Amino acid sequence: MLIYPHIDPIALQVGPLAIHWYGVTYLIAFGLFLLLGRLRLRHEPFASITGPGAWTTKDVEDILFLGVLGVVLGGRLGYCLFYKPAYYFAHPLEIFAVWQGGMSFHGGLLGAIAAMTWFAHSRRRPWLQVADFVAPCVPTGLAAGRIGNFINGELWGRFASPDLPWAMVFPQSGSMQPRHPSQIYQFLLEGLLLFVLLWLYARRPRRQGEVAAAFLVGYGVLRFVAEYFREPDAFLGLLSLGLSMGQWLCLPMIVAGAALWLWAQRQPAPTLRPRRT
Repeated sequence: MLIYPHIDPIALQVGPLAIHWYGVTYLIAFGLFLLLGRLRLRHEPFASITGPGAWTTKDVEDILFLGVLGVVLGGRLGYCLFYKPAYYFAHPLEIFAVWQGGMSFHGGLLGAIAAMTWFAHSRRRPWLQVADFVAPCVPTGLAAGRIGNFINGELWGRFASPDLPWAMVFPQSGSMQPRHPSQIYQFLLEGLLLFVLLWLYARRPRRQGEVAAAFLVGYGVLRFVAEYFREPDAFLGLLSLGLSMGQWLCLPMIVAGAALWLWAQRQPAPTLRPRRT
């Protein structure tokens, strides 16, 4: 069995100023989004759009700024409403105590959707065109976040067989029994694997909405699988049908993605830009 190596959550400290590893992973996520967004400008249909609706690097920067606001606000509100609604209704001021922890991916997704809606409206672009642009640039940020979870020694997995070569003991869990390093599972599944599949899929011209639909279904399925190895929140445990809250929140994502995919199939096929000779 492996023992979780205690990692100082502070990456660098100069006097009273402390830079945490979790913050570093967020900066890496933002940097990767900017890089991938600029590469995405070369993909169709964005490379062929001209005139007032043409995509530029300024658009990538604006989407990142709005997206960060949406993810942070939505993630916090989603955690309060999805996971501890009674507590935060009784203690509403603690909603703002973000330093105490508590963020929800699914709430962050709703916040990001709201941010993309604002961006699409302000730029007079189809919302699905914006969603298709953003979707392949997201998984690397999720991967960076899972590394931050592992460094912090949080969101550990369920109990595992001692015979599992990579089973890990997380002393901070209050138990010395081996567990699945579910943070690494999620890093590999909903981070790296989803990125590779989605990026390759999005490189070719697709009907509007297909790439966004692939993200919703892909993340929903991979997160649903990973949740079988992740310890559910102690204050919730497993819910109906033996599923965790994370799994229940993934089901609407999968349904919405499948519905969007079916709708996209009824749209006109994309036209390929003639190759230059």
